[in-house]
Amino acid sequence: MSKPPQDRFIGGKQSYESIDRKIGRVVLDQKSHPPIWLITFAMAFLLVQVLGGAVLWLLYKGVGIWGINQPAGWGFDIINFVWWIGIGHAGTLISAVLLLMRQQWRNSINRFAEAMTIFAVMCAGMYPLLHTGRPWVAYWLMPIGPNTLGMWPQFRSPLVWDVFAVSTYMTVSALFWFVGLIPDFATLRDRAKNKIVQVVFGMLAMGWRGSVRHWLRYETAYLILAGLSTPLVLSVHSIVSFDFAVSIVPGWHTTIFPPYFVAGAIYAGFAMVLTLAIPMRAWYKLKDFITDKHIDWMAKVMLATGLIVFYGYILEVFFGWYSGNTYEIAMIKNRMTGPYAPFYWSLITCNGIVPQLLWIPKVRRCYPAIFVISQFVTIGMWLERFIIIPVSLHRDFLPSSWGMYIPSFWDIAMFVGTIGFFIMMMFLFVRFLPMINIFEMKELWQRQQQAEHADHADVGAGPVPAHDAAGAGHDKENAQ
Repeated sequence: MSKPPQDRFIGGKQSYESIDRKIGRVVLDQKSHPPIWLITFAMAFLLVQVLGGAVLWLLYKGVGIWGINQPAGWGFDIINFVWWIGIGHAGTLISAVLLLMRQQWRNSINRFAEAMTIFAVMCAGMYPLLHTGRPWVAYWLMPIGPNTLGMWPQFRSPLVWDVFAVSTYMTVSALFWFVGLIPDFATLRDRAKNKIVQVVFGMLAMGWRGSVRHWLRYETAYLILAGLSTPLVLSVHSIVSFDFAVSIVPGWHTTIFPPYFVAGAIYAGFAMVLTLAIPMRAWYKLKDFITDKHIDWMAKVMLATGLIVFYGYILEVFFGWYSGNTYEIAMIKNRMTGPYAPFYWSLITCNGIVPQLLWIPKVRRCYPAIFVISQFVTIGMWLERFIIIPVSLHRDFLPSSWGMYIPSFWDIAMFVGTIGFFIMMMFLFVRFLPMINIFEMKELWQRQQQAEHADHADVGAGPVPAHDAAGAGHDKENAQ
């Protein structure tokens, strides 16, 4: 009798101590970091300086340094805002939705997916703030009230909806991430040799002792936050899609946008998770915890959401044709044959054709191939936002209003800078916090052991040893 598939998400011969040591050493042992960590971090830090320079020049000169114009009043700023928000969606899906669905394969990847969500939302938040031209009065967007400001925000504006959606998403995601880290902070506190490190992790652990009361409160809070996060997976990117769907611009005015955007966000998010997970598991020798099955299942989720996105592309063309609206038909023709046609067909190739290779099991077991496909998807999802935003705007209802959108040097500098900021923050996270959930891996290992002993018992190998069956409860009590 073979073990159930969900009980095979930890490889090698493990124990509670080995799980603590292998995951904790990445944080507690400075020698565990390969040279490529320092090289990549240094390059990302340089890109952050480019971001700082671009933002300072923007604040000095104004948004005119960007390539936006009339009629393309939205450009790289909103393209990258939507792109970064989408990348952050996989973290919430893996952490909250799969937790509520009791999917054990999330345990190895949820921690850095959650971190990815927070840093991606930080990158996204920069763009609408700076696009207003006066980020120092961004608090006007909040409903502080007439008694304080003498005015209310325009609640009919989808951009105000974004403020509420993104700020709520960021708050709940950060709380969910921190609460999940508390038991691991206690583990690192107890294993640390350096006094300062012990004090820091002790403060972060908030007095965690692993008592039954602590575990009860922890699991209650974690479940409540997961329940709050789950609707956000659907609502946040749906609200972002309303920026376009509630308008009358050809190419935007369609009801397919909310589900289409949500599927695209999960698609892009899983591509980024694979982009991070594949090298990290190799650099830090974590192949026993991020196993072949994790990579395979993430590739399958990416394939499924990719099919939904590709179906959305087909529906966009169908709706434009079936409507019989002259402007909608002209928009479809402009995408396929106009000056930006190479970008449209590149989008179809990256998001529609290349991911079909994931149907082949050998491709899903080839990590270089999955990594390359993930890059195609990441680029394709950016191209999707490019096609939707400036390509829909650059040809208005009147031919006399037509123009071209060409990003400026400062557009590109800020985009590259946010990529550097994201990489830098992810590498700092890997350096100072556990990238894999320690205590959940112990619970998963205990279930795997119980399944193995049950298999042996079925063939006459004897009952489960008492010390093994009680191990996880004892370990939970002591937060090791």
